[in-house]
Amino acid sequence: MIILLAVLVLGLALDLASKLLVLQLMPLGSRIPLVSGFCNLVHVHNKGAAFGLLGGLSPAFTRLFFLATTSLVLAVVAYLWYRLPENSWQAALGYSLIMAGALGNLIDRVRLGEVVDFLDLYWGRYHWPAFNVADSLVCLGAGWLVWVILTEEKSCHASDPV
Repeated sequence: MIILLAVLVLGLALDLASKLLVLQLMPLGSRIPLVSGFCNLVHVHNKGAAFGLLGGLSPAFTRLFFLATTSLVLAVVAYLWYRLPENSWQAALGYSLIMAGALGNLIDRVRLGEVVDFLDLYWGRYHWPAFNVADSLVCLGAGWLVWVILTEEKSCHASDPV
């Protein structure tokens, strides 16, 4: 499980380093095209949840709300990670990715009161809300866990006697 702790630390470090670079090198609101017609590097701050949800509420409330909910999620995921059997590295990987992302955004909320987002994907007029490495880690971890659950469920049914 040391390798999975390394995944958590590496993911968190990658998230924090990328946000630090954006904060230091890009003025707030700036945009740098990376792949024409598909991807920009931007510097925006998100006071709300995913896609800016709850962003219009008072800063004091949103800060307290996100600190409390993220701390609760981290505690639950850490507990689930701790309770995994020794040979469940696949699920532990998903939990490590989720915890790295949640911690990265939690650190932003504690430091800045909001989250730094900088990846901007679009296709024609269809535009995905800006996100960051932490958001990607949470999505990858959750997707990985879904895949692990589905493949474990499939293998359990395959071994059932007919």
